[in-house]
Amino acid sequence: MTELRTDRLVLRRWKDSDLEPWAALNADPEVREHLGDLLTRAESDASVARFQADLDRRGFGWWAVEVRATGEFVGFAGLDPVDDGMPFTGVEIGWRLARRAWGRGYATEAARAVLAYGFDTLGLAEILAVTTSANLRSQAVMRRIGMVRDLVGDFDDPAVPAGPLRSSVVFRIVREGPCVAEGVGVAEG
Repeated sequence: MTELRTDRLVLRRWKDSDLEPWAALNADPEVREHLGDLLTRAESDASVARFQADLDRRGFGWWAVEVRATGEFVGFAGLDPVDDGMPFTGVEIGWRLARRAWGRGYATEAARAVLAYGFDTLGLAEILAVTTSANLRSQAVMRRIGMVRDLVGDFDDPAVPAGPLRSSVVFRIVREGPCVAEGVGVAEG
């Protein structure tokens, strides 16, 4: 399975030891503010099983993110095909980090590694990102990694009930040049 390494992070397969901190992350109202309901432990564990199955099956998906220096699990980042029923198709980039990892540049660093993998290894021509219109922190990461807002693509997410989480924005980036990010290593294991 593919593992991505940056100067400070490892994006890797999921471990049993990730289950508890992942569940805590998904039970944190601030982390889930733009994602909807908090997840139960069973729902959180089931998501990890799906993520790992996708990674095993297709070689990409939502990788666990750990800090290289400490081995601390801090969240996830990766690529996933856009869900059926959305008003567009493609491959979406995303991330979710524990609050204690916010403000350190980890989301940007992980996202750059994921972009490089998507463009340089998978050969994708374009990668998109979706978030709620109110999620300014994620939109800032999208801009930092070179994504551009697609104002025409903004939409009301059909999978979300009416309310503040329904209004969604779309960002896009197209492949340019031979390499998106320097200092990113890919290891097959």
